[in-house]
Amino acid sequence: MAKEKLYEMKLPNGVGEQMLAHVYEQFNVELKQTEYGPKLLGTQEELTKAQDFLVNTMKKRLEELDTY
Repeated sequence: MAKEKLYEMKLPNGVGEQMLAHVYEQFNVELKQTEYGPKLLGTQEELTKAQDFLVNTMKKRLEELDTY
């Protein structure tokens, strides 16, 4: 069985600890600290799912702030 290739995804500004905790619970990814900031490490499929989750969560939060 071949090992799946791992990719890195830079975390955008605004990702808080709570969002990151949800990403760890829901997706098979690891956090990697680099000199350029934190990155998620995982398969392309898992990173895509994590990215979709983060984007949707941030959009919802911005919509909530917009209503004030």
